[in-house]
Amino acid sequence: MIKILLYGSNGKMGESVIRIVKDSADFEIVAGVDMDEPIDTFSFPTFTKISDCNIPANVIIDFSTAEAVPSAVEYAVLNKIPIIICTTALSDEAIEQINEASKVTPVLRSANMSVGINLLMGLLKRCASTLNEAGFDIEIVEKHHRRKTDAPSGTAFMLADAINESAGGKFKYVYERQSSLEKRRDDDLGILSLRGGTIAGEHDVIFAGENEIVELNHRALSNDVFTQGALLAAKFLVGKKPGLYSMEDIFNND
Repeated sequence: MIKILLYGSNGKMGESVIRIVKDSADFEIVAGVDMDEPIDTFSFPTFTKISDCNIPANVIIDFSTAEAVPSAVEYAVLNKIPIIICTTALSDEAIEQINEASKVTPVLRSANMSVGINLLMGLLKRCASTLNEAGFDIEIVEKHHRRKTDAPSGTAFMLADAINESAGGKFKYVYERQSSLEKRRDDDLGILSLRGGTIAGEHDVIFAGENEIVELNHRALSNDVFTQGALLAAKFLVGKKPGLYSMEDIFNND
């Protein structure tokens, strides 16, 4: 059984992890960490600072905030515990810290833990170069719930980066067009963010050509898809050598 230290245990994603793991024979949450005291009584001990946690665990699953991530990474390095970082909008300094941490302990970082999104990235890499060469314009539209603070989403950047990689890095990301009264340029890759209601996450990649349109899209119907991906990542990461891993490594794992 894999013992989980859940970082960000009070949030919506923490709630999802707790609910799904509750009846699992493969996982157990042995401790939770959140800067706020829990409203409900959990079946495991909780801490407001991860540095105070003295409960042995096999893996840290982080669904916290960008500001909280560095403390979790520091703890993972100190205790040589694998860590799965699901938080987005990280600073350059935090990303550098994560890269350094991966030299000491296994680290898996992804802006989106959904299996479907990560498979979609592979499809994008395969078709984006072909459609771009054929003169198709590429735009991304992402939609999330009204409480999401970062825009564009980390997932939108993941998809854009996958497209740009396949095109040799030619694209410049465009987030708004109202301030520039000019026609679309060939090296534009537009990213539009919408926020409202309780949308768990929707991403559309639009390839617009002459007289035809190709679309690839993904709909998250519940936050549970991200939990399921994080647990899949936990199974993969425990026992691995130090290194920086991605969800793509899971699918390519022999």
